[in-house]
Order: sequence, then structure tokens, then C-alpha cells
Amino acid sequence: MSILVTGGAGYIGAHVVRLLEQSGEKVVVVDNLSTGRVERIGGAKLITVDIATDKARTLLANLMVDEDVSAVIHFAARKQVGESVERPAWYYQQNIGGLANILMAMGETGVDRMIFSSSAAVYGMPPVEVVSEDEQCHPINPYGETKLIGEWMMADCERAWGLNWIGLRYFNVAGTGWVDLEDPAILNLVPMVLDRLAKNEPPKIFGTDYPTPDGTCIRDYIHVLDLAHAHIAALRALESGKPGHRTYNVGTGEGTSVREIIEGIRRISGWEFPVDELPRRAGDPPKLIGNAENISHDLGWKAQQSVEDILISAWEAWQQGPRRITVPTE
Repeated sequence: MSILVTGGAGYIGAHVVRLLEQSGEKVVVVDNLSTGRVERIGGAKLITVDIATDKARTLLANLMVDEDVSAVIHFAARKQVGESVERPAWYYQQNIGGLANILMAMGETGVDRMIFSSSAAVYGMPPVEVVSEDEQCHPINPYGETKLIGEWMMADCERAWGLNWIGLRYFNVAGTGWVDLEDPAILNLVPMVLDRLAKNEPPKIFGTDYPTPDGTCIRDYIHVLDLAHAHIAALRALESGKPGHRTYNVGTGEGTSVREIIEGIRRISGWEFPVDELPRRAGDPPKLIGNAENISHDLGWKAQQSVEDILISAWEAWQQGPRRITVPTE
């Protein structure tokens, strides 16, 4: 038997693939390599295909039979909020179309276990600072909408043919478990700061007048290795039966401000670099933290890594890459 990981050559997917291989699982990766890298997947078998294309459904179904697939962990999706606003129809075609192909292939071949990469973006701008899974979902961009619709699709498949699934709603993922699996994209705060420093440009803080202790936005940062372990815990839960909940927040339950992230990178790098303080961006809630009590209670998972661990691992991995940051000596 094998585990099929879509998007397994990407940032989060590659961490999960490595943990699965270390536990002795046979892994098959499906990835179009638009952002993923072949060298990330170790000994896993790679099938290069865009899951949103018309031919993907038949290919996936054949693959599930040929490789004796017992479960799917689904990461493959577009995930840039701004891009989703500019190209909404394409985001629906990619994220919803791709998921539909996977679910149809699973239904046809009797593969009935699915871990779905969801997002805290499904909540939009909730009226509370610490968000539980019971909070109503009102996504504010097409990316978040595709993740919520994905959860609906799996719930419908559960009713129709017995899909056993878990959707993991990520908060702010950062850091690296191994230096060769660093985040290659410049889409989140930590790599954005490092990217600016590599260019010898000041990092940017958008908004310093929020109703928070230091005036900057507060978010829940989760180490990517902790997140990867959450996927393994979810997979084991499906193997033992029906989980207590279908969706779980994956966070720490604690918040860190933008300024605290900046100060942490200054401390680790030994460089008191300057920052540009700019006006707020539209749509940024002052504080967003995930209540992770359900996943702790049901799956026995709890974040082990601190924000300091996140920043140290991100800095060390960045310094191993081609754009090493030169810290001024004076």
C-alpha cells in the first residue's frame, strides 16, 4: 500500500513526504513542479501532472489502482491571495477543478481516506481574536473561498460514498525542519523579511497603529515541521476510524506581532537593520490566533516548536542558499 501526496514536492508537502518515508511508508508524489522541486521528495515515486487538467482524473484513478493507494494527502493548489483576486476564475478552475478530479478518482477506485490542506483564510475577518472551528466562515478572497468549497466537497462525498476525511486549517506557516526544505516562495512575512535583507533593502511593516501592544498585527505562527506532524497525526486518526471533528485548526494558540518577528530576526542575525513603516493594508485584521484545543484533544497533537525555533531554522536555511545575507560588521 502507498500514500499519495499531491503537491508533495512543495514546501509543506516535502516535509510530510520526508516524515512518511522515515516512518517506512511507501509514498507516491503527484506534482506539476510549478513551485516544487524534484530533489525534495527523496525516494518517493514522482508523477508529473497538472491535476486540474481534463486527463488528470483518469491518470489519477489508474495511479491509485497501480500503486495500491490507501489514502491521499492533498496539498496541490494555488495559494496567492492577491493573485486569486486578480484571476478568480482560474483559481476556481485550478483549486476546485483539481480537487474534483482527485475526489472522482478516489470514488471510482474505492480510496476513501483524505487529508485536505485547508487554511485559516476560510474564516475571513472573524469578530474574535482567537478563532475556533465553530466560528462562522466568511472568506474575503477567492483563495479562501476555494478552500471552504473544498471542505464542502469532501463533506458531500462523505455523505454520498463514505469519504473519511480531515481538513487542516493552517495559520501562519514558517521555518524549516531541514535546511534543504526551506520555503522557496516569498509570500509570507519571514521569507519576505529575509528577501529584503538579501537585497540590502529595509523590510516593510504595514501598519503601526493597530489596537495591539506594539501597534502591529498579531498572528499565530506555526513551525512547518509541527504542521507536518499534524498531517501524520490526522492520517493515523483516519486509519483508526472516524475522527471527532472533520476540520481542525493547526496553530499554537499564541500570537506574535510583526514587530516581534522583526526583533527576533535582528537578534538571531546580530544586525539592527532598519525597517520601513508604511500605512495599513486593506483587509488585515489586527489579531488572528487559532484555538488548537480540538486537534490536541482528538489527535493528541500539539505544537512543539517556538517562534524562536521558527526564526532560527529559517535564518540558517536561508544562509545555506544562493542568496546568503551579508551582515554588516560595523
